Amino acid sequence: MKYIITLVFCFFALQLLAQKKNSRFVYHIREATSAMKIDGIADEDTWQHADIAQNFYMVLPMDTAMANVCTEVKMAYDQKNLYVLAICYKGPPGPNMVESLKRDFSFQKNDNFIFFMDTFNDQTNGYSFGANAAGAEWDGTMYNGGNVDLNWTNKWVSTVKDYPDKYVFEASIPFKSIRYKKGITEWGINFSRNDLKATEKSAWAPVPRQFPTASLAYTGTLLWDKPPPDPGSNVSIIPYALTSFSKDYADNKNLAAKITGGVDAKIAVSSALNLDLTLNPDFSQVDADKQVVNLSRFELFYPETRQFFLENGDQFNNFGYASIRPFFSRRIGLQSNIIGGFRLNGKLDKDWRIGVMDMQTNSNDTMPAQNFTVIALQRKILARSNIGFIFVNKEAFNYPVVSSRQPNNSRFNTNAGVEFNLASAANLWTGKELILKSFTPGKTGHDFTNAGNVQYADKYWLIGMQYEDVGANYNAETGYVPRHGYIKLNPYIGYLFLPKGGSVLSHGPTINLTDYYDGAFNPTDNRGYLSYQVTFRDRSILTGLVEHDYVKLLAPFDPTNYVHKFLAVGNVSNWNNAELSYFSKPQQLFTYDFTFDDGGYYDGGQKISLTTDFGYRFQPIVNILWSTTVSSVKLPRPWGTNTFWLIGPKVDVTLTNKFFMTGYFQYNEQGKNFNINTRIQYRYRPASDFFIVYTDNYLPGPFNVKTRMLVFKFTYWLNN
Repeated sequence: MKYIITLVFCFFALQLLAQKKNSRFVYHIREATSAMKIDGIADEDTWQHADIAQNFYMVLPMDTAMANVCTEVKMAYDQKNLYVLAICYKGPPGPNMVESLKRDFSFQKNDNFIFFMDTFNDQTNGYSFGANAAGAEWDGTMYNGGNVDLNWTNKWVSTVKDYPDKYVFEASIPFKSIRYKKGITEWGINFSRNDLKATEKSAWAPVPRQFPTASLAYTGTLLWDKPPPDPGSNVSIIPYALTSFSKDYADNKNLAAKITGGVDAKIAVSSALNLDLTLNPDFSQVDADKQVVNLSRFELFYPETRQFFLENGDQFNNFGYASIRPFFSRRIGLQSNIIGGFRLNGKLDKDWRIGVMDMQTNSNDTMPAQNFTVIALQRKILARSNIGFIFVNKEAFNYPVVSSRQPNNSRFNTNAGVEFNLASAANLWTGKELILKSFTPGKTGHDFTNAGNVQYADKYWLIGMQYEDVGANYNAETGYVPRHGYIKLNPYIGYLFLPKGGSVLSHGPTINLTDYYDGAFNPTDNRGYLSYQVTFRDRSILTGLVEHDYVKLLAPFDPTNYVHKFLAVGNVSNWNNAELSYFSKPQQLFTYDFTFDDGGYYDGGQKISLTTDFGYRFQPIVNILWSTTVSSVKLPRPWGTNTFWLIGPKVDVTLTNKFFMTGYFQYNEQGKNFNINTRIQYRYRPASDFFIVYTDNYLPGPFNVKTRMLVFKFTYWLNN
């Protein structure tokens, strides 16, 4: 299979060299002729003489016509800032549709204007800025040609002013806040508009409907009248002070009070390379993990939420596949405190990117002191493809010869790998080829991993194949590889019908087959499903699915993850099940979705589950979401029937686009925990915040308190 994928890569190499698709779309940006005030009023002389980007193309529901709602965009700059003005004329009557004033909103659930800048003109990396129609800001870095990392934050200002016939977005982005190649006079640029009342998404430079408007392969050109100004020296110091009070009721510990502080620093090594430093970091203000009902045989993946590890971290975090990650930053600092570290990332030149990170943790009763080093290099080849290299090393200090510590904490563990990322000029062909090797004391042989995939996606067809070959001794202790010693084959194919009229926008089937084998190529798992999805013109979605599962257990397994009774190795189970899901149209004040799953389960058992989300918004101040999952598992003795409830209401209150309050409540019957997490955030100046975080954990039933914590955190952004 891997040879077939390699041949496909070679066969379509000519497509990788094709010219940029929207090169004829050019916006000429000129230096400002007047002082600029960010107030949503386009009365400056600069705006009267700036070029206009208009005549947007519809992307959704169809990409074959001009947009119905009108958008006009202007840009300018001075020696310190880049300025953007967007006039978003309203379509159908009615109020603007927004969730709240919370930052980094959901694109599909808000009327918004967002733009994408390819500051290196490489169709791979860049920045995204924008706001929804009520003024909630959106900012992020871009990677892999169209993904946006919304965890990035930096200093910039914007205003949205609402008028009867339009809303106006105006922003000022300091050149110090972004990275670009010195002297370059052409950037990639595209402007995107989402209007829920018109159920329309549009873009200045046209984008095929199967791709997001963030696709850098479809940007136009931002042509500067002279090279953008050199931002000069750029050093930011971000200290924090924290006071916390905590009590562990379960272990009957006394109230603990702590006053501490730390500091982050951001240093621009060049206009394209940045150094981040951190000393005694604290991440108590991050969102609580969303809990799940766990009926899996393997470790669950919880995404990273700490900004230091996420910001500009795509070279580290996206190397490999979802289930083959040589580096997973949540392995660092969740079981011991981080003393400090640094990260260097950015462009070395037009073709090379680099990422280097080193973090040091201290020791505690269950964990030795450890050092984590990650080095990543990426070389652009052809039009939009690249070759990436990664080196990951974890080293323990004062590691005892005899220890009761966890077995995955070896004295050292090293991973090295290379991957080729395929991306054709028009983004129709994508893929990857990956090779990894691990080095661990006492584990030799069968320590390689090889994986690859190729995918073709146009307006009608989605066709792909993936394979994975993970050695039994492959070991990524600073990564996420939940399964070892297997070979996986995963072909899939889908087709979309696009009616020219009526309430249905698109519909079509998908067939997906996933087969697992052991090292001797004996089958161990198989999942095959046929799904059919209907997308309506109002953006609601209905999906039906039928599937067949086969599992031969290679390790003992409790099918409830609760009773602590186990099925034996070699147990073989077959079952069928059906699933139905529906997501309501996002332009309603009241939104809902559900997924109902009914069918067989391990050892001749039965499983029924229902997941629902109900949301209501008192826009733009309050957004309420109530999530519920109930799973009932019926098995022979000794398990019997077990029903697990997971209930999680969440309330966001945004009085302004600088003041946010979030209340998150989770009752997890399987996890025997009731969690309350409330957070207040006040952004009193750009990128500077004050947080109050309160967390409770209770035992379900009698609701006895297990742990309780109250945190006050203050951050302040200082820069030259």
